Amino acid sequence: MTNKGFTLIELVLVIAILGILAVSAMPKMISITNEANIATHEGIVTNVIAGITLYGSLQMALTGIESYPAVLDSADNDKNCSESNVCFSLIVRNGVTRDWRKKSHVFYEHLPTGYLYKYDFTDGSFIKFNPPESI
Repeated sequence: MTNKGFTLIELVLVIAILGILAVSAMPKMISITNEANIATHEGIVTNVIAGITLYGSLQMALTGIESYPAVLDSADNDKNCSESNVCFSLIVRNGVTRDWRKKSHVFYEHLPTGYLYKYDFTDGSFIKFNPPESI
């Protein structure tokens, strides 16, 4: 009589090898996730700046005066951006609904990186802001 199948030792060895391979792949997966968060962050910042610039250009074409929106959205202050609290909706199509927090009418925080940005409607700038220790 011939047995066709695997022994318990063979199965345990295969499972152990697969476990080792999975553990060795984890740091790469974490690195890819961090890189994706940074790339998404940079893309949104670029879109916000482009939206502000386009808004200013449109105002210049329509009125002859370059001006920028007083606010970037109607989202609530000191709340995370979400489907019900959309950030950057006045300058980015469909706005931003995750990974950002509107701190005030001029400050926005990117949650995964902790970067804080300041919007200045007088010159249309949206720049990374390094707050003093007391903030």
